Amino acid sequence: MLADEEYTRQKDRHKRKRAILQGIILVALVGVCIDALFVFSTYKPYAADQVSGQDRGFVALSYFGVDRTGSSDLIGSDLLDEHLTALQQNGFVTITGKDIENYYKNGQNLPAHALFLNFEDGRRDTVVFAEKLLEKHNYHGTVSTYADNLKGDDNKFLRPKELLDLTKYGYWELGSNGYRLYFINVFDRWDHYQGNMNPVIYSHMASVLGRKYNHYLMDYIRDDKDFPVESYQAMKDRITDDYTMLRDTYTEKLGYVPAVYTLMHANTGRFGNHPDVSAVNEKWIRQLFAMNFNREGYSVNNRKSSIYDLTRMEPRAYWPVNHLLMRIKDDGYPDIRFVDGDPEQYAQWNVQKGAAEFKDQAIYLTTDSKQSGLMELRDRDNLQDVRLTVALKGNQFGTQKIYLRAGEGLNRYVTVGLVNNHLVIGEKYGSAEKTLQDLDLQLFDGQSYDSVEQDQKAVAEQEREVMLRYAPNTTVAQNQLEQLQKVQQQKARTVEEGSPEYHPTLSYHKRGNRKLEIELHGNLLTVSVDGRAAAANLNVSVTGPGRLYLESRWPGYGYSQTNLADDVYDGVFDGLKVQQWKPEKGDKAPVLYDLHYTGWKNVKYQVRKNGYRVLDKVLSFVKYRMR
Repeated sequence: MLADEEYTRQKDRHKRKRAILQGIILVALVGVCIDALFVFSTYKPYAADQVSGQDRGFVALSYFGVDRTGSSDLIGSDLLDEHLTALQQNGFVTITGKDIENYYKNGQNLPAHALFLNFEDGRRDTVVFAEKLLEKHNYHGTVSTYADNLKGDDNKFLRPKELLDLTKYGYWELGSNGYRLYFINVFDRWDHYQGNMNPVIYSHMASVLGRKYNHYLMDYIRDDKDFPVESYQAMKDRITDDYTMLRDTYTEKLGYVPAVYTLMHANTGRFGNHPDVSAVNEKWIRQLFAMNFNREGYSVNNRKSSIYDLTRMEPRAYWPVNHLLMRIKDDGYPDIRFVDGDPEQYAQWNVQKGAAEFKDQAIYLTTDSKQSGLMELRDRDNLQDVRLTVALKGNQFGTQKIYLRAGEGLNRYVTVGLVNNHLVIGEKYGSAEKTLQDLDLQLFDGQSYDSVEQDQKAVAEQEREVMLRYAPNTTVAQNQLEQLQKVQQQKARTVEEGSPEYHPTLSYHKRGNRKLEIELHGNLLTVSVDGRAAAANLNVSVTGPGRLYLESRWPGYGYSQTNLADDVYDGVFDGLKVQQWKPEKGDKAPVLYDLHYTGWKNVKYQVRKNGYRVLDKVLSFVKYRMR
């Protein structure tokens, strides 16, 4: 009996301990959630002693949007944090729209490293994932909206009350991208006229469109021959109506029209693609807004430019932090300090050109503007017979190369790399450079090129399918269905039947990810790509020991549907590992160099990589519901 009572008491004690521990964990989780969901401080503007006597103007950055992990258009919150951290470490402090106004109109000086941050489209997820970062860095940002979205019920966009609430703590102010996002005078990549379309239709058509399109306020409405189909007065009324609705909507929903305007799209040389259109836009812009961001690509503004012709840089969602810093440096900030990443790993290399960051078991090798990035492994000038594995994850349009058995200054070498989605193998022996193999990786993947006629048919089919899906009424739907059936019945010759091959233009935004395995021994070189043989026992002339170099190279101004020029490229060398060539030992061969983390560093990396995924989902879900 006594034994049973003692057992019960022990059991109750264990229950109490477990309950207390669970309570502590719950309180800690609630604290983490509260800290992640709410802003508790107020933005503190830059101090007077930070104002410079030297006029360097200000840097303006405009992000499309932010989400947790990142996408093709939205930067991930971790990467945005890296961007803001690096800017802060370089001395940048944020300014407001009012500071810009005073800079141009009242001669107010700005800090030597003044930064204006903008986040476009008024997306809810942008605020969800960026607001705490602004608080962390004591940074101020502008959230720009389309006025038309304030009237709808799309949960993707912030509501008027939410926008007004954002401004309470000083971390945000409001800006405008215009009244609506709408595309006019759209042609596909075969120069076939598609008319005008809303962003939903445009997004489903984007893969078959070219760069010939425009935004609603930028031009006359035109026909397939590029002739205006509206008179001057009709164009003027259309644009005037847009600005009138913008003014009335903001006034009704917010109580005022935001002072900061970003005209879509940029770089027309004025306020539209036609002088008549430009004049109408300019009149309304000056009447409604205090300033206008009219250009894109260059990040630095100064008093030489008009407050209605400001420029901003739009960082892409995939840019490593040094890509951003390199662009700012090239725009006129030579004192920029780059981010090295892991100091132990960085110390093992000699970075000769560009900038290198060691992060998450990868090397991000950023080129100098319009040039290359080059780095050499230190204290390894006797590498000869090796097995090297690496995943090359830089964009497909560009160059990522590995140099083996290299002489000083690359006076000799064996090289393996990716160049514009081709596997290129070569060597330099004496004064002669020689290409040993050039392999198109699309063909290597078993994806043959369609013919021109096949692609034209595929494009027409997709266009008719999208138009059918989003037809406004049954009459239009029936017409689109008939056109689709007509296209489907058309005969398209193949390459074998005489139609030329269609080679799509490679966009410089398209991501890459190829795992290379290189075996170099004696005078033989073998390379596999993604686990498949790509080159077997190629004869090489460079047989002596040498150094290991990595190179990234800017490919020139490539194709971008959004016409965003970029003169910097990032090679990404992920999981680089070099071993002695000892085939009998396989992966157990002696390691000469390895980027992979080991020990406690690997534990911390894995925890950071995997430990907060569930919590991130919970936080984002809760915050979406609570705003």
